[in-house]
Amino acid sequence: MSESPNQEQEIALEQSYADSLFARLDAEVTRAQQRLEQVQQDVDPANPDNVDALMRRETEFHSLNAKLDRLNVAQMGLVFGRIDIEAAEAENPVEEGIDRRYVGRMGLDDRDDGYRTLLLDWRAPMARPFYLATTAQPEGVHVRRHIRTKGRQVTGVDDEVLQGEPTGQGVGGVGSETALQRAISAARTGHMASIVETIQREQDEIIRDDTRGVMVVQGGPGTGKTAVALHRVAYLLYTYRERLAATGVLIIGPNSTFLDYISRVLPELGETGVVLSTIGELFPGISPQAEDSLEAREIKGSAEMATILKEAVRAYQSLPDSPVELRIGSVRLTADATMVKAARTRARRSRKPHNQACGVFAEHLTEQLAQQLAQRIGEDPLGGANLLSQADVDQLHDDLVEEPDVAALVDKHWPELSPTQVLSELLSSPEAIAVAAADYDEDTQAALWREHGARWTSADAALLDELAHLIGPALTEEVEEAEWSQELEDAREAIDILSSSDSTDNDDDLFEAEILSAHDVIDAETLARRQEVRDVRTTAERARADLEWAYGHVIVDEAQELTPMEWRMVFRRTPARWMTLVGDIAQTGSPAGVDSWEESLAEYVGTRMRRHELTVNYRTPAEIMELANRILGQIDPGATPAESIRSTGVPVTYAPSGTSPDEFTFGEGIVQVISADNVSSIKGLEFDHVIVLEPSEIVSASPQGMQDLYVAVTRATQTLTVIGDLPAWE
Repeated sequence: MSESPNQEQEIALEQSYADSLFARLDAEVTRAQQRLEQVQQDVDPANPDNVDALMRRETEFHSLNAKLDRLNVAQMGLVFGRIDIEAAEAENPVEEGIDRRYVGRMGLDDRDDGYRTLLLDWRAPMARPFYLATTAQPEGVHVRRHIRTKGRQVTGVDDEVLQGEPTGQGVGGVGSETALQRAISAARTGHMASIVETIQREQDEIIRDDTRGVMVVQGGPGTGKTAVALHRVAYLLYTYRERLAATGVLIIGPNSTFLDYISRVLPELGETGVVLSTIGELFPGISPQAEDSLEAREIKGSAEMATILKEAVRAYQSLPDSPVELRIGSVRLTADATMVKAARTRARRSRKPHNQACGVFAEHLTEQLAQQLAQRIGEDPLGGANLLSQADVDQLHDDLVEEPDVAALVDKHWPELSPTQVLSELLSSPEAIAVAAADYDEDTQAALWREHGARWTSADAALLDELAHLIGPALTEEVEEAEWSQELEDAREAIDILSSSDSTDNDDDLFEAEILSAHDVIDAETLARRQEVRDVRTTAERARADLEWAYGHVIVDEAQELTPMEWRMVFRRTPARWMTLVGDIAQTGSPAGVDSWEESLAEYVGTRMRRHELTVNYRTPAEIMELANRILGQIDPGATPAESIRSTGVPVTYAPSGTSPDEFTFGEGIVQVISADNVSSIKGLEFDHVIVLEPSEIVSASPQGMQDLYVAVTRATQTLTVIGDLPAWE
C-alpha cells in the first residue's frame, strides 16, 4: 500500500490522542498504587486482630494487585483502532450524526467530563462494528482505522473507507487487509500473538456467541481456532465477570509447550487468573513424567477402562477365606464369609463412594456381631427369651465399635483407599489386572502392566480422576471437617452462655491483666481457627488445587485428542456444561481420540450442542496447503479444506532420505524439524520454517500416522521442506 501525503499528520493526530490515553492510564495506576499502600497500613490499633477487617484488607489488597496487573498489561498496544460511525447521539462527535470511537485492550473514561468514554474495551458491544463492518455490510461505519504502535509510540495508521467520503484527514487504503496481512506474515517469536486487532467476521461471531451449553468449533490448520478460543475467554470474562470471577475458567491445552506458547495472550487481552492445564496435569498433585505405549494409551483412554477401574475397587471389598475369630473380653465371636458378604451387599447398595460406604459396611457388620454377642451373654439358662433388652444390644454395638479386633476386621475387608494407591497397585500387579480386567484378552491385560514404582503418564490422570470419583475423599478429611464444624458451633454456644452468666463475685479483679475467663480462652481459640480457614488465594489458585472444583466455563483446545476417559474427567469439572471445544478431527493423533464430535459428546449433552466451522486458513501458504490437502483427501475424502488466503510464491522443497536438515538455510524466523519422535509435542504450535523428516516413518509409527503427517506439514507459516519419501499413496 502506498503511503498518503497525510500520513505524518494522521500519525501526529493519533499520537496526541494516545498520549492523552496513557496519561489517563498512568493516573489510574497511581491511584491504585496509593490505595494499595494505604490498605497495607490500614490497621485498627484498637483491634488489630479483627477478623472481618483483616479479610476486607486481604480482599482489597488482592483486588488492587489484580487491577494493577490489568493496567500494566494494557499498556502493550493500549489503542489499536478507531471507527467513525453513524450515531444519533454522538459522545465523541466528528460532525453531526457521526461518532468517533477508539477501540483498545481495555476501557477508559474521562472522570473530569462526566465519565465520557475515551477508549472502548474491544469486547464492549459498542466496539463490535470495528470487527463486523465490511463494504457490503458497513454496520454504520464510514471509516475504520487501524493504529499501529510500538510501546507508547504511534508508528502508523491504515484506513478503510466503508461508505461515503472519509471524514477529517483520512488515509486511503484497505486497512483491514493490510493489518491482517502484516500480522499473518510476521515472523514467529515463540509466543502466540494476539489477533485482537485483526479479528475477522466469522471469528467474531464465535467469540461473542452467547451459547450457554457446549459449543464446538471445527476448523482446519491455520484457521485461528486457538486465537478464537482465547479471545472468547476474554470476552466471556468481560461479559459474565461476576459469575466467572467466582467460579473461574479452565483452559486445557495439548502440552506444556503449547501452554507456554499461549501464556502471554490472555494477559495482553486484559485477563489474568485463568487456569491453564494439560489434560495430564488436571488431577491435582500429579505431573506426568513417563510415556505409555500406543496400545496402553488406547486401552487407558477407552470407555471400557471405567469398568476395569470399578472392578479394581470392588476387589478391595473382600470376603474372608475362612471364619475369623474375634476375642471380646472373655467371649469369642466368629465372623464368617456370610456375615461379611451381607455387610458388603448393604454397603454396595448404598451407592456411596467406597470410602463413604465404609461406614455402612462397618455399621452392618458390627450390628451382626452385637447380635451374636447378645446371644452368647444374654442367653437364658432356663431356655427362655434372651435376658438382654434392645437397649443392652445397642450398648454392646457401641462397645464393639471401639474394639481393635472389630476395627481390624473392617479395615481388612473394606479398607480406606486412595486413587494413587489403587492405580499403582493395579498397574504393577498382573494378578490384580487379571481380576479387574477378567473380561479382556491377555494382550489387553499385558499392555496395562508396568513396573512397580513407575512414574505417572498423561493417560493416568483420567484414571486417577475416575478412581477419585469411585472412592471418594478420605474419611479423615470428612471427620476433621465435621469435628471442626462441631467444635466451632460448641464454642459459639459456650461463649453465648458465658457472656450472659459471667460471675459478678470477681468485680474487683475485672481489670487485672492476669484474669483470663473461660469466655476469653474459647473466643481466642475460635478466632485463631477462623483465621486459619480463611482462604485468600485467588480463584485460579483455589480451583487448581481442588479436585471437586466446578468451573464456570471450560475451554479445550485440540479437543479432538481427548479420549473417552478424559472426557469423563473434563465434564466432571463443568456441571453446568458450559464449554468451548476447538479442534479438527482430521488432526486426531490419539489412538482413542475423537472420530466424531456427535458420538464423543452424546453421553454428556445428547444432541444439545452448537457447532461452528472456521473456513479460512490465515496461516498456511497455498503452496504448502496443496500438499496438505492431498493428505487430507486420504484421511477424509469428503472433507472440505479451509481456503488459504496467503501465497508466498515458494513451493515445497523435496530432498532425498539421508539429507541433513543442516544443509538448508532460511531467512528470518523459527525453524523446526519434525519427525516421528516429536510430532505429538508440536500440536497447536506454528513455526516460520518446517522440515518434515521421513514422512513415511511418521505415517507408519502410529495408527493415526496420516493425521500426524497432516499436522506436521501444516505447522509452517513460510516454507516447508520434506526430507524422504512420501507415503505409498503418493
